[in-house]
Amino acid sequence: MADAGFATPLVQSDGAIDIGLLSDTLRITKIELASTTGLSRDAVSKSARLHAPATQARLRDMVDILNRVHPWCGSLPQAFAWYRAQPLPSFGDQTAEALVKEGRAEAVRRYLDRIAVGGYA
Repeated sequence: MADAGFATPLVQSDGAIDIGLLSDTLRITKIELASTTGLSRDAVSKSARLHAPATQARLRDMVDILNRVHPWCGSLPQAFAWYRAQPLPSFGDQTAEALVKEGRAEAVRRYLDRIAVGGYA
């Protein structure tokens, strides 16, 4: 997965998201990244937990959403700000961050797909 929105690939040779590169790119700590995705501190600091399918899925969800909004936002820091702060009317004004934390990333992707083809928010 060579992410078009990110200047460098975030995927390691084993297919896992490179958490160090992701946190550096977003200019946040790994602990802040864990909080933003709804993961525990251990999930991003212990190798066995970092490579767990559930942890990687949550990280991929966030990366996918950031890549989808990046063209609309203009930069990755702005896309990340949107992810964390923009209320989404279709979800009772919850943010993408809150929805991903709840495990509802697929709903956010469907919402973004609908917006991309001219649907209403």
